[in-house]
Amino acid sequence: MRKLVYYVAVSLDGYIAGPGGEYDFYPVSDQMAAWINTRYPETLPTHVRALVGLEDAPNKTFDTLVMGRGTYEPALTVPTTSPYAHLRQYVVSSTLTIDDPTVEVVRGDPVGLVRRLKAEDTGMDIYLCGGGKLAGTLLPEIDEMIVKSYPVVAGAGLPMISGGFDPTPFTPTHRESFDNGSQVTWLTRSS
Repeated sequence: MRKLVYYVAVSLDGYIAGPGGEYDFYPVSDQMAAWINTRYPETLPTHVRALVGLEDAPNKTFDTLVMGRGTYEPALTVPTTSPYAHLRQYVVSSTLTIDDPTVEVVRGDPVGLVRRLKAEDTGMDIYLCGGGKLAGTLLPEIDEMIVKSYPVVAGAGLPMISGGFDPTPFTPTHRESFDNGSQVTWLTRSS
């Protein structure tokens, strides 16, 4: 069965973005960027892949992406309506209208969407690409987390997971450290 994986960057104080959606404050070193490009090339937006010579790189972990409106909207400033053209793209939003056949807007139940995607017979894992509110809604369906922890305090912003009180244990399975003090931790839902 396919898994829903929350692959996310987070500050020391638990924020994935600043109050205005800022995410450019994370100190990404050349070493870490090279690692991301090699290990998870499909997590880079299509226009960024072209800039770093990965336009033809195969997807290694994910073939489908689920994101919220707040994660999707910055793509419109690129401008593109298909920010991850190398993946199947679903945007969860009750108000967004997109005229692009490569992006499906999901107005209803994101949990139902993820359950349908997970039940597909074939395919790679599903990339949950922010944000905190959507992650809170989908918490019962998150099978794994890949958390890129950066040595920076944001002070305010969008929390990694936003929702009601729902203690959900995950077990760390692996961790890698980088020259900029950042760490990536893999966590699997505890049974």
